[in-house]
Amino acid sequence: MIVIRNAVINDLPAMLEIYNDIIINTTAVWQYDTHTLEMREEWFKTKQEQGFPIFVAEENGKIVGFSTFGTFRAWQGYKHTVENSVYVASDQRGKGIGKLLMPPLIEAAQQLGIHAIVAGIDGENEVSIKLHQQFGFVEVAHFKEVGFKFNKWMDLKFLELIIVKQ
Repeated sequence: MIVIRNAVINDLPAMLEIYNDIIINTTAVWQYDTHTLEMREEWFKTKQEQGFPIFVAEENGKIVGFSTFGTFRAWQGYKHTVENSVYVASDQRGKGIGKLLMPPLIEAAQQLGIHAIVAGIDGENEVSIKLHQQFGFVEVAHFKEVGFKFNKWMDLKFLELIIVKQ
């Protein structure tokens, strides 16, 4: 059984392993260099200071995915908009873990008074695009060849969910 819960500091090594695998092997993160545990600890601390949630998916004591959101852009006028991230371990993809990690993010956004969630997704990542669309995200922008990884130019799609006040 997969349980979704708030992340704790002790989850960071497992989350780091998932994140670094994504950096090395996918275009979900347009980063070339892997992160260190110290970088993830700083990331975790910053999320806590900003009041942003981090959720983990745990199965039989093992972290199999995580989700969060953070600042979309640093300017004051964007303070009611966040950008989300959902990551699943490579050997756990296709099991619906991403679908379990999305609802707590949306609920947290509602509770925090967030107006919009933006997802920046590799234009070829149909799985992530469909995941977001299942939760009401709609494509609002398609930027051509703005990223470069694995010796190819990549498109970036922005999907957006306007949060309806409950």
